[in-house]
Amino acid sequence: MQLGNPSYLLLFLPLAAAAWFIYRRRVRQALLFAPFHRLPANRATWRTRLRPLAPLLYLLGAALAIIALARPQTTFSRSVRKSDAIAIQMVVDCSGSMQALDFSTPDKQRTRLDVVKETFAQFVQKRTGDLIGLITFGGYASSRAPLTLDHDALLHSLKGVETARERFKREGQNLTLINAEEMLTAIGDALATGCTRLENSEVKSRIMVLLSDGESNTGLIQPAEAAKAAKTMGIKVYTIGIGSTGQVPALGRDEYGRPVVGVMNVSLNEEQLRNIADTTGGRYFNVKDPKGLAQTLETISKLERTAINTELYNKYDEHFLMFLVPALVLLCIGAAINSWLGRQIL
Repeated sequence: MQLGNPSYLLLFLPLAAAAWFIYRRRVRQALLFAPFHRLPANRATWRTRLRPLAPLLYLLGAALAIIALARPQTTFSRSVRKSDAIAIQMVVDCSGSMQALDFSTPDKQRTRLDVVKETFAQFVQKRTGDLIGLITFGGYASSRAPLTLDHDALLHSLKGVETARERFKREGQNLTLINAEEMLTAIGDALATGCTRLENSEVKSRIMVLLSDGESNTGLIQPAEAAKAAKTMGIKVYTIGIGSTGQVPALGRDEYGRPVVGVMNVSLNEEQLRNIADTTGGRYFNVKDPKGLAQTLETISKLERTAINTELYNKYDEHFLMFLVPALVLLCIGAAINSWLGRQIL
């Protein structure tokens, strides 16, 4: 037996105070009356006998109602679920180059980041038993979701991922980009953040999936150093290079925030991504279209897994009704005694 809401038991304190107030010893006054024999006989009626029961019924009913609010319950069933799980830290590039439109289809305009988000969502939905987290990075790394089995919350965080928008400051006839750092790519910092998130995971098989379309050009930690740290911790890093090097159409915004389509120079450092994968024992994939990205993530889905046992205690037998019903009956009887027999309201 356990209580679902034990904090409601604190209501017994005001109930005890109410009981003391009702039954406390009162000082009674007396009047000397010599011819006592002339007083009428003290004959108790059935009404006077029932009236003292009303406060007692109210107190007992309130006590049972408090117990019902505390929700007494017993574990109805316990199940042990065996599953193969893996801890996956997704590390997604959100730098300015992810606004490139070379992954668009004739019927739909999509940026590289749009395709990554759609494909990643499909990947998550297929791995219901895995712990999955999300880190995004541009000029700096940001943890969007910890390792979790709550994939609905993870997908909700994924929907809010966007590339950094260029912000300009006008100085006379010149426009100055004031958030240039956010448009850069800090691969080393992102890998180091992923290692930190995976460090305390209880699942033995731990990997990172790094998606980037550029090369590291900022950050405090070099990618090679972060890869060595991942290898020391036994974390495999699978790297995915998106797109290619050269000029591509890209979605941007002008100084007034209006969307515009222009041309962007992108540079994919495949050697850097391949070295990260080789150092940690992972693999490097180059993706040039949405179909290739889906196939790559499907390949990663066939990784080694670790068997874990998960005990579930999510089924309970509730007992509050066995206290709530008597409480209502006692309160109704008490109210009836006061209003009908006692001709007063307590």
